Amino acid sequence: MIKSLLGRGSNGASSAASPAPTPESPSSDSTHGKPSRSPGHSDRGQGKAGRSRPRRAAQTQGAWSLDDFQVPPEEGQTRFHDLGLRDEIMHGIADLGFQYCSPIQAAILPQTLQGHDAIGKAQTGTGKTAAFLITVFNDLLCNPDEGERFLGEPRALVIAPTRELVMQIAADAEDLAKHTGLKVATLIGGMDYQKQLNRLGSVVVDLVVATPGRLIDFMQRRDVFLDRVEILVLDEADRMLDMGFIPQVKRIVRATPRKEDRQTLLFSATFTQDIIKLSEQWTFEPITVEIEPDHVATDSVDQKVYLVSSEQRYKLLVNLVRSPEASSVIVFANRRDQVRRLHERLRKAGVSCGILSGEIPQAKRSSTLAQFKQGEIKVLVATDVAGRGIHVEGVSHVVNYNLPEDPDDYVHRIGRTGRAGATGTSISFASEDDAFLLPDIEALLGTRLECTHPPAELLE
Repeated sequence: MIKSLLGRGSNGASSAASPAPTPESPSSDSTHGKPSRSPGHSDRGQGKAGRSRPRRAAQTQGAWSLDDFQVPPEEGQTRFHDLGLRDEIMHGIADLGFQYCSPIQAAILPQTLQGHDAIGKAQTGTGKTAAFLITVFNDLLCNPDEGERFLGEPRALVIAPTRELVMQIAADAEDLAKHTGLKVATLIGGMDYQKQLNRLGSVVVDLVVATPGRLIDFMQRRDVFLDRVEILVLDEADRMLDMGFIPQVKRIVRATPRKEDRQTLLFSATFTQDIIKLSEQWTFEPITVEIEPDHVATDSVDQKVYLVSSEQRYKLLVNLVRSPEASSVIVFANRRDQVRRLHERLRKAGVSCGILSGEIPQAKRSSTLAQFKQGEIKVLVATDVAGRGIHVEGVSHVVNYNLPEDPDDYVHRIGRTGRAGATGTSISFASEDDAFLLPDIEALLGTRLECTHPPAELLE
């Protein structure tokens, strides 16, 4: 039985509850001893050999059963029923309406559910988030920690590069874990430290989802300890590399048990040499799964490239977002200053729009995204960093005001539309200052993008 302790006494004994520290002061338990155990200790056996999952905890009995979730076998498809998942997780999957695994889920889950490390090459929208969350929750349920549990000691950790992505992962985690009793906490910059600390101080958290910088803050203040982490997930490793987070991530990884004593799942949209080297450092005998982007980005998205002069871009954009068929639009620009100017000009032109970029306070970004999801605003103007966390069904158009300098960003951008079985339209503006970027995008997609002049009515 997991025991919730409100403090850290010497030799692991429980101490009386103490007031939660303020962000300006060190943690109230920062001078106390930790439970008696060696660094990197794993409760699940010797290294990876202890991950054969021989034990299954008793299922929670309730009114719901698998008989309430009938999914017929289908040739070429893997059902979640076929994976031997816990009933508590299957209940959450049933509530979400999932029936068959996506390609990356079908390829990776049979391995990760057995405790193997994994490296996945996959874009956003392939189902990778559900793949690693199912792995985490099934493992935690099948291998309950029967020792003492302390506040601020998660058993699983997910690191992602942006606040929006962390919040989306945490929201998905809450949905999947709804019937498990497992607790999830989110640590992100730009939000109140004390509120996040209060969450960690109120329950024994099983999974922490965090951005690297804010997690380092909690580690430095000794409000979070990672030496009991059993499963480590590194999502969008290429983006963390691009954003300069790797030194922080290395520090975080060093604070977890050694790679032989934890399960590590690493996901990246690209496999550069740097990512390969990092995966070798952080994973132990991993399996590798690759889902190519051309199977993800192009099937459900009508891609158009309009040849325009730099002076025509804004006029074309205004006419596009005012067109009747453009019901929900995300406009991407490469720089924050461009996003600010576009947002201001569109707002003055009477277009209902919001802005998402790294410089906008997190509370404002969250409320803007909520308004967009609810249809209260028609247009979002965003940078690539903020755009990684946008998961909204029903986006009719994605507009690339500038072509992205990184071809992978093109795939991520247009992946915001054409989701959940729907079709969408992406429109990219190409002019004399960025058309040279098209060949690299086409090489990544494995197809040629036809360039045309925009309809005359869109330039009036």
